[in-house]
Amino acid sequence: MSKLKPARVRQLVFGFFMSGIMSFLMSGVITLINTGVDAGYPARWAAAFLVAWVVAFPLVTFIAPVAGKLTDLALRRFES
Repeated sequence: MSKLKPARVRQLVFGFFMSGIMSFLMSGVITLINTGVDAGYPARWAAAFLVAWVVAFPLVTFIAPVAGKLTDLALRRFES
């Protein structure tokens, strides 16, 4: 079995942290907007965060390379 390349490991670790942070923040904001703050808010936020992260991590892992390529294409137009 082959070893993962350092660039691939970095991409997975980056995706793990990026998806976790974004899921945490976005689920908190959306839960706040939809339900307000009361005694049950932390539990609702935690449940929403877990669902969001389970969805976000694989998406970030697969979408990040596409976003990188789109960024390269967009920035080529601004090169001299």
